[in-house]
Amino acid sequence: MLNFLKSLYLNQRFFYAIFAIALLFLFSYFFDFLYGFTWVLSLILLFFFLADLVSLYKSNRINAERILPQKFSNSDENEVEIILENNYGFSIYTEIIDEIPIQFQKRDFLKQLKIGAGNSEKFSYYLRPVARGEYYFGKLNIYVFTKIGLVKRRSVFGNKQMLKVYPSFIQMKKLDFLAIDNRLSQPGLKKIRRIGHTMEFEQIKEYVPGDDVRTINWKATAKQGDLMVNQFQDEKAQPIYSIIDTGRVMKMPFNGLSLLDYAINSSLAFSNIALKKKDKVGLISFSSKIGNILKANARLSQLQQIMERLYNINTQFPDSDFNKLYSNLRQRVTQRSLLMLYTNFEHISALKRQLPYLKAINKKHVLVVIFFENTELDKVISSNPENTTDMAHQVIAESFAHDKKLMAAELRQHGINTLLTKPEDLSINAINKYLEIKARGIL
Repeated sequence: MLNFLKSLYLNQRFFYAIFAIALLFLFSYFFDFLYGFTWVLSLILLFFFLADLVSLYKSNRINAERILPQKFSNSDENEVEIILENNYGFSIYTEIIDEIPIQFQKRDFLKQLKIGAGNSEKFSYYLRPVARGEYYFGKLNIYVFTKIGLVKRRSVFGNKQMLKVYPSFIQMKKLDFLAIDNRLSQPGLKKIRRIGHTMEFEQIKEYVPGDDVRTINWKATAKQGDLMVNQFQDEKAQPIYSIIDTGRVMKMPFNGLSLLDYAINSSLAFSNIALKKKDKVGLISFSSKIGNILKANARLSQLQQIMERLYNINTQFPDSDFNKLYSNLRQRVTQRSLLMLYTNFEHISALKRQLPYLKAINKKHVLVVIFFENTELDKVISSNPENTTDMAHQVIAESFAHDKKLMAAELRQHGINTLLTKPEDLSINAINKYLEIKARGIL
């Protein structure tokens, strides 16, 4: 009985009918002919109420299932699918309320569907997480009612489900597709001509879309009757490290995502491309102390290792210690490597404090310092000031933006490769920088 009462809900239509009958009984005190008519309407309402109740409760005729992917991709739209099956002998109307993880702060989820007799319906909705970690889905609540619409029956499906949000593997796959040879000229990625010849012949293989037409082996093609191409590989796999600053400067949010998570997403996408280019990739994170250190390797499992390390990066955002980074690089990374350093400087004085360590690192390795434009300042810079206060804010914003360009120039003056980028363009620009350095053969 308790379960029955918990699942029973009275629809608005029922309360409207009760209110109308109550009004008719009230008016019957003044108009006698309404009294009998109102009782007839009351009996009709009772009949429809019981019919509605019996039709919904004579058996459990609704099934529902929430289908989740294995993991969510951070900062991307992730699909959640819900399937409903109507086993009643008549059409039903449903209201679906899914208990979405609290991180999304979405408490108004409601989907309404009409499902024909014996039919099933499927629909999807999308969620965009902005933080890595564990997300918990609650119950899937289905409210069923008939065309009469006096009562609803609530059915609850599914147990608590946990889903992990990983760095953006969706972005990684998109950029992987674009970075296939002969597709680098598509919007976003540059096609960079390789300088010199650092490739050695590996084998002759069948042509597939995306292969460089310049590598077609015409003799083998004539012999086989199908297009055949020469396949080359780099003479030497080069060690490449993504170094992520997890300090206070990386806490700044843009479009709901912190600079740290932009750097993490970029590191995953960049590492995937570098592995496809037969280079060895590794990972280092640091703040006041050295965090994750994953030695550069070209094995197939390295990308999964990097993804797991990136997923588990946690920080309290203390001030970063570049001296400690320099000391650990001297001890741990003995071979000359390409170091993609993700950090941020908001003022030129902050750069000058770390410049001696950056110069020292750059002497032994090829260092690329990646830091961020403050895109929030663009709105202030492009605005039309209405008073002296607005004008002062605009001047300050222009000063900060100019400082960023001065910092990039300062780094280049000391022979340090620099990438100043908008957060949303980070992954593409980092990959382009890697391809440029690789093409120039300066590693």
